[in-house]
Amino acid sequence: MLIGVGVIATGCVRTVSGTKTAAWPLVKDRIEGRYERPVNEVYEAAKAVIISNGVLSNEYIPHDTTNTVRALDGKVKQRTVWIRVESIDATVTAVTVQARTKGGGKDIELVHELEKEIALKLVK
Repeated sequence: MLIGVGVIATGCVRTVSGTKTAAWPLVKDRIEGRYERPVNEVYEAAKAVIISNGVLSNEYIPHDTTNTVRALDGKVKQRTVWIRVESIDATVTAVTVQARTKGGGKDIELVHELEKEIALKLVK
């Protein structure tokens, strides 16, 4: 019975890149940062952070968006990480970082660390 409750409680969660993954719903698993930088510059910083900390799996433009939105995913510290980079206006770009464990749990500490590294990469 306990296994049945666990299966029911675990559901599909939408990722920041527009895909879905099996995970525990209703937990905070993402952080957004905003920077006065162009989309391409923020995207390259995010990509460099994933590569320096783990393995980059995919880069893509979500189907329901324009070229002002780019996404990527990869593995960092045995966690699946998704990053969305989106133009807010002509001068501001938002980056949203999300991470989940293999079992679908959150890793907000890793999310915060990666978002901070992206910010530091933009300063250099």
